[in-house]
Amino acid sequence: MANLTPELEAERKRICQIAKDAGLDCFETIFELITYDQISQFAAYGGFPVRYPHWKFGMEYEHLSKSYEYGLSKIYEMVINTDPCYAYLMEGNAMMDQKLVMAHVYGHCDFFKNNIWFSKTNRKMMDQMANHATRIRRYMDRYGQDTVENFIDVCLSLENLIDRYSPYVEKSVTKSPEPARNQENYLLRVDRSYMRDYINPPSFVAEQREKAEQEAMAKAARFPAEPQKDVLNFFIHHAPLTDWQQDVLSIIRDEAYYFSPQGMTKTMNEGWASYWHSKLMTTKILNDSEIIDFADHHSGTMAMAPNGYNPYKVGIELFRDIEERWNKGQFGREWEECDDVNERKHWNKDLRLGREKIFEVRKVCNDVTFIDQFLTEDFCVRNKLFVYRFNKKTQKFEVDTKDFKAIKAQLLFHMTNFGQPIIRIEDANFENRGELLLTHLHEGIDMQPDFMSETLKNVFKMWKRPVNIATVMDEAPQLFRFDGKEYTQHKLGEGPSANPATAETKES
Repeated sequence: MANLTPELEAERKRICQIAKDAGLDCFETIFELITYDQISQFAAYGGFPVRYPHWKFGMEYEHLSKSYEYGLSKIYEMVINTDPCYAYLMEGNAMMDQKLVMAHVYGHCDFFKNNIWFSKTNRKMMDQMANHATRIRRYMDRYGQDTVENFIDVCLSLENLIDRYSPYVEKSVTKSPEPARNQENYLLRVDRSYMRDYINPPSFVAEQREKAEQEAMAKAARFPAEPQKDVLNFFIHHAPLTDWQQDVLSIIRDEAYYFSPQGMTKTMNEGWASYWHSKLMTTKILNDSEIIDFADHHSGTMAMAPNGYNPYKVGIELFRDIEERWNKGQFGREWEECDDVNERKHWNKDLRLGREKIFEVRKVCNDVTFIDQFLTEDFCVRNKLFVYRFNKKTQKFEVDTKDFKAIKAQLLFHMTNFGQPIIRIEDANFENRGELLLTHLHEGIDMQPDFMSETLKNVFKMWKRPVNIATVMDEAPQLFRFDGKEYTQHKLGEGPSANPATAETKES
């Protein structure tokens, strides 16, 4: 890799100081100047210079490099969530593009450092990725490349079966045993003993004690005791895997959790970086001769097709909308209850709280809460955010609905769990046969049968025993089963395995 030229280094220092003066708080950011071939390699590796060997990275590199050579796409910026942050500039880009990328990168770095959803990520992942690569290469040397790579294929097909919110849940701490208490402490306590028989009659006490004992027995007999969303973690500890397979699966799981916040904050992250590169470039960084080129490149990045979704565009516009609303005081109960169209149009209390508010939003929100709290009907109309459908007669996408609730619901649906089905382990000893029972949280959209069948086959390769999944298909509860040879389907309540835990629905 080449170091930055003196001219680029001078611009880097200037832009870094401008970003700090604007209130951005970043890790130390290291820029490297690399060729288009190198940037394609790193992009194929998810931004890292080193990853474990696998054919999917070669396929991604081939796609990126050919796309650049044929003029179909170009990578302008790439930055890694580490401490220090590493970012790449491509040789041959115009100085205006390099400055734009630097300003954009500092926006990302501020987001990585301060957004709460990145707080649990490994900031030394550059070293960790190299460590992962070394371990997997050793396994390939020992057990054969095809053997290890085939197992990685299975792991990668299941890498989305993690609990993305688990890193943010405080784990309970085992406390020292407390002094023995009255065995009836779960009942309502009263200070007046003469009322006890009225509040907790003996028959009620006996009934509650029997119920508690039955629940305790059922919980003890169940494995796992509670449904598990982190399927990969369950397999690491309970699937019949060899030591090297457990280690490889743990590597895939660690990397899945590292990249998870980026998917959870895609719109916010790109919107925040775009907001700041636009603000800094147009007020502090650009010279007069660069304005037209900047406007051309910026508008190209922000373009959004009528039937598409551009996280850069939606993110930057929503941050701008929040800033304007909080500057003018267009929030709170008084604003929400105002029905006068003319008054709302000219509403301006000059509170000037916008900049403070967007920094607060940047800190605490992810895409779901960002859209849920701040997407308004006025915003959707101004930015033409509608629900589209494809008309087979006209062969065009047409507006299906302008209903704000439907638009917001669809956006939130696609952002929740990245639009992927939510699966969890319900029973690892299904019908006392050591079979695995998975359940699907059905939210109105059926799983794709071909994807589901292939995934069940890979789950079988992990569990080594028949696997089942309870879901809803064609509006009826269904149980799908793969026993290693045959793939079968039954309606819940008939055929074998008639009484599994039913597939969850959104209403339940």
